[in-house]
Amino acid sequence: MDDKLFDARYEEYRVAVEEHLSRLFTDDVPWKKLNEAMRYSVLSGGKRLRPVLTLEVARLAGIRDWHNALPFACALELVHTYSLIHDDLPCMDNDELRRGKPTNHVVYGETLATLAGDALQPEAYRLIAEAPRLDAKAKIEAVAALAWASGANGMVAGQVLDLTDFGRDEASLRLLHDKKTCFMIKCAAELGCAAGRASIAVCEATQTYAAHLGLAFQIQDDLLDVVGDETTFGKPIGSDREEGKTTYVDLLGVDGCKAEVQRLTDEAIAALDGIGDTDFLITFAKKLANRDK
Repeated sequence: MDDKLFDARYEEYRVAVEEHLSRLFTDDVPWKKLNEAMRYSVLSGGKRLRPVLTLEVARLAGIRDWHNALPFACALELVHTYSLIHDDLPCMDNDELRRGKPTNHVVYGETLATLAGDALQPEAYRLIAEAPRLDAKAKIEAVAALAWASGANGMVAGQVLDLTDFGRDEASLRLLHDKKTCFMIKCAAELGCAAGRASIAVCEATQTYAAHLGLAFQIQDDLLDVVGDETTFGKPIGSDREEGKTTYVDLLGVDGCKAEVQRLTDEAIAALDGIGDTDFLITFAKKLANRDK
């Protein structure tokens, strides 16, 4: 896909997501400080990769109007944001910078940051339940997909493994990141399929694509933690090594990581063969493989 066409569609999706998110948690209530803390992280920028993927998969699946999938896409972003707030807490990674800004607990304190993350989780499911133009079957599928990807056997399991001495070889590190990172990216495709009532072929292809994409994304993240620019990356360089974590760079080296990112990107693209207009998803995968933040 031509870069201008890709950028235009991506920006259309991103702006729609930002506008939808910006309407949340605006009530003037006695607990408005909680709303403020939630909005601080939800609206702190970011590439919105996951909701963009949900919207594009919904379009590919044949949804009448991709705007109808916005509640599903934004629900995923709320859960992703909660995970970042909690991941940054002193009891977890104790990070003070996220997307170039002070982390939530630095601004609002540990207690309110924890509660902001807590509140974002049920609010995500409320968005799904109240989605005005999607049917009950789609909502049930979306709730199940998001709960599975983010729960005790998904993202939270990955976080638990990340806080232990797990992940010292390639197989265990793969399992850790399948849970912590890949499940949520795969969920983005699942939510798009649910919203668009996708065929089995589209579901299988896009979920395979997203699984490969998720691992490539994580390996690229590990690379950037070593060779990236801190100002561009938006968080401290070398933080994983300082925390004693094993990364793909430790196991594969810089050149090995670059080769693996390319291999996974090629496999992601190959998974899309024969399911329709996938030019956007192909370009999306290539751009993620070459990102610098």
